[in-house]
Amino acid sequence: MPTEEEATSRAHRVAVDDEPRAVLASYRRRLRAFDLPASRLAWAGAMAVFGLALVLRLWGLGSIGELIFDETYYVKDGFTLTQQGVEMAWPEDPDAAFEAGDVDSYEAEGAYVVHPPLGKWLIGGGMLLLGADDPWGWRLSSAVLGSIAVLLLARIGRRLLRSTTAGLIAGLLLAVDGVHLVHSRTSLLDPFLMFFVLAAFGALLIDRDRFRERLALASATLHSSSAASPPLGISGGLRPWRLTAGLLLGMACSVKWSGLFFVAVFGIMTVLWDWWARRTAAQRDWLLGGLLRDAIPAFFAVVGTTLVTYVISWSGWFASAIGYNRHLAAAEGVATGSGVLDSLLSLWLYHVQAYGFHVGLDSEHPYAANPWGWLLQLRPTNFYYRSYDYGEHGCEVAECGAHILSVGNPLIWWLGTLAVLATLVLAVARRDGRAWAALSGILAGYVPWLLFSERTIFTFYTVAFAPWLILCLAYVMALVIGSADGDRERRFAGGLFVGSLLVLIVLVSAFFWPVWTGQVLDLEQWRYRMWLPSWT
Repeated sequence: MPTEEEATSRAHRVAVDDEPRAVLASYRRRLRAFDLPASRLAWAGAMAVFGLALVLRLWGLGSIGELIFDETYYVKDGFTLTQQGVEMAWPEDPDAAFEAGDVDSYEAEGAYVVHPPLGKWLIGGGMLLLGADDPWGWRLSSAVLGSIAVLLLARIGRRLLRSTTAGLIAGLLLAVDGVHLVHSRTSLLDPFLMFFVLAAFGALLIDRDRFRERLALASATLHSSSAASPPLGISGGLRPWRLTAGLLLGMACSVKWSGLFFVAVFGIMTVLWDWWARRTAAQRDWLLGGLLRDAIPAFFAVVGTTLVTYVISWSGWFASAIGYNRHLAAAEGVATGSGVLDSLLSLWLYHVQAYGFHVGLDSEHPYAANPWGWLLQLRPTNFYYRSYDYGEHGCEVAECGAHILSVGNPLIWWLGTLAVLATLVLAVARRDGRAWAALSGILAGYVPWLLFSERTIFTFYTVAFAPWLILCLAYVMALVIGSADGDRERRFAGGLFVGSLLVLIVLVSAFFWPVWTGQVLDLEQWRYRMWLPSWT
């Protein structure tokens, strides 16, 4: 049996041996390093909501054999991109012929377009797989990427909110929301924009967590060895996930220019994360070190990669001789004689023209909507409506209608609006970084449109930031449930309330399913689903 002196000596040696691990654990806690373990159950739940999303988005996807809303532009553009490398012009009123399978009636010159080509390339990819004469081919890419976005949000929510439950709530809500569902079943550009900015957000979250792990380990090593900190602080090392985010943001901008708002907000966010981490780890000269080691490299990694990716997305236009405005520099008399420079100059002048179109777009439209009402879905966009008499398309009453209305699940959006306000209050009051991150997509995808309320803009743009509104709602729901180490009765009551609310939300989505998917309804049933006069 060891003596008291021997026992004391052994305990001292154990304490010395454990000190580095204790110091590392201390730094990880301070830096809020990601500590949710790998979980098969979490992955199973995420795959379950992904499966639900896939079924809802693929079910009857080709049942409407007409080009819906702005599909009239983007489906035909996507097809000609796969054939000629650029968007081609079409004769007058080409939709009926295209829908009937006459897909090669485009003209010999390039078409004037005001959106970059990547989203249309993706639409064209679906037609390469299934054919341009098949409505499934028109919409396949939107449905698949929309479903993957649900999986991404479930995993992103888990990482951001440090809760498997919160992540699954977010994934479920996105899977059954009407705005996201309608877009995922329609070939517009906005669902692709949403997908790429959401994926970029996820990449930056991974980059943040890996940087904090590196910073915690390096700080603990310096602390345990009593070594001096390097000049300007610890190096962040190679950061491939930040480059990945730049690539994804470049792809977002290559779908629609509004991706630039996300580049700005996410770029600032990732630098602020780094500054916070360096300051929390008590890095000497954390502000200057963060500027030189993090902020400047981040600019080139995010903005530089975005710019290069965007220019590459125009490769088909550069390679063509018939793309619209392909030789605009020469036509304007400003050509330099250098092929590469003239091509880039022509592209720039083309963009100046397109920008003038966007900022001057103020024509009247029956479904134009002021952005101040977007969150409450006050004026959703009508994508499709057909009326039928008795005996037509299964109509069994005097009058029926088939409607695709891009309206969100009212409970998700009305409660989500309250959750955004609550998240903002908690972000300020608690200085909660999770709340600020959940608000970042609202800031990038919604707030800028408030400055353009005089333009012709639409509520369906909300799909770009819908994942972040849902993250705010999942964040508040997780707070209602309570933390894992909280009072059991309190958690049971909170979980019962949130669970009941989720069931109600799913039932409301089931109720709205017919007017999200163009099902034939008698007019009385249709009116039951028009909850606000402004929806008709």
